[in-house]
Amino acid sequence: MKLSLSLACAVAALAAAGCHSKSGDNAAVSTTTHLQQVSPPKGGDWTQVLNQTDQGGMMMGNPNAKVKLIEIGALTCPHCREFDEKGVPTLVDKYVKSGQVSWEFRNYLLQGYDIPAALIARCNGVQSFFPLMRAMYKDQSDWMGKVFNAPQAQQQQIQNLPPNQQFVAMASLAGLQDWAAARGLPQAKSTQCLTDQNAIDQLVQRSSDVADQFPDFKGTPSFILNGKLLDQTASWEALQPQLESALK
Repeated sequence: MKLSLSLACAVAALAAAGCHSKSGDNAAVSTTTHLQQVSPPKGGDWTQVLNQTDQGGMMMGNPNAKVKLIEIGALTCPHCREFDEKGVPTLVDKYVKSGQVSWEFRNYLLQGYDIPAALIARCNGVQSFFPLMRAMYKDQSDWMGKVFNAPQAQQQQIQNLPPNQQFVAMASLAGLQDWAAARGLPQAKSTQCLTDQNAIDQLVQRSSDVADQFPDFKGTPSFILNGKLLDQTASWEALQPQLESALK
């Protein structure tokens, strides 16, 4: 499918209420589970085992883990950034590294700028996805600030570009190509990814499929634990007790 900037900006309609409100944040946290270490691959640990799933997600950890966690997140979502900051270090160091939990991240499109952000994060494949994705969350206020502060005329100019130029222009406005180049992704490579119509179509389709697969999906971040969409779980404080319960 062809996707213009106007359609990209309308992607927000897919998200129903957008980013989650911070419901479920007051759940009690238990950290008493002592995880049994699953023998890691030779010469490494389970955080170094990376795969792309059939559903287009990027997965870190033991593919045969007892507990399979899927995060549906948007790179422009501030609550997703907060989860990355507060929850991901413990998720990775305690749960994924042990081999007991696998963590899959699936990109969701809340708004048009999620598309160039996701294309850049995914550009070099799963091996560089998690470092780029996490750095993008860390710097979210910087690159999104450039978007919010851009003159309306400049936004309109981007919308009038041919479709195969729009996401390059959006990434440039947000400063994402220079940002990515400083982290090892050359601008020529990021431009190639930003104009990959097949990759764009897949992102849009998979984002649209989320509501069909999980009818109770309300926004980002959302978490699927062993195939079940968790209710009122948009924070690490709400998620960790449910991880602990699944592991017992």
